[in-house]
Amino acid sequence: MVPATIVIAAYAAFQMMADIASLRIVMVAGFSIDAGTFVYPFTFTLRDLVHKTAGIKAARALIITCAVLNIIMALLFWLTSILPPDMSVGPQVEFGKVLSPVWRIVFASIIAEVVSELIDTEGYRLWVEKVTDRYEWARVLVSNSFSVPIDSFIFVWIAFGGVLPNAVVWSIFLSNVILKGITTLISLPGIYLVKEKPPAD
Repeated sequence: MVPATIVIAAYAAFQMMADIASLRIVMVAGFSIDAGTFVYPFTFTLRDLVHKTAGIKAARALIITCAVLNIIMALLFWLTSILPPDMSVGPQVEFGKVLSPVWRIVFASIIAEVVSELIDTEGYRLWVEKVTDRYEWARVLVSNSFSVPIDSFIFVWIAFGGVLPNAVVWSIFLSNVILKGITTLISLPGIYLVKEKPPAD
């Protein structure tokens, strides 16, 4: 079984990688898509693994902690990009061009993450408590089915609404939902990698 510490570290790492990659919009199969979508969908299943192995309080705390870490990361990148460079090394303009945060995207990512991941947490809890604690794969499928479209909708419209053409925003939303849905199906077996926390949470 995979230890909870590894799952928690993976969740935090994937969250931060996704927020950095989301600064770039790419084309895949004719769809506009923010590059963070290549890694972010795994966080939903990783959150389910945290919930299963460490409990709902740990899952909620992890969601909020990662949101704070992402804000700190964005502030660090912003500060680093505006400080004068050491000209003996060179102008080093590439850092600012690549990692200087677009604050609208940063806040869109964080708001979408917190809202959707908390909804994912409640969906998982309700399924286990009100429906069945069997069929662990169904917990992931059901909770992600609620959180994925909500996450995508909040992110794309806060980040890009009124900035990009509506058709492009809807294209990003649709590609996000499709890719996250596929990722959910691929990652379903991951729920069996961790041991269930005893029901005392």
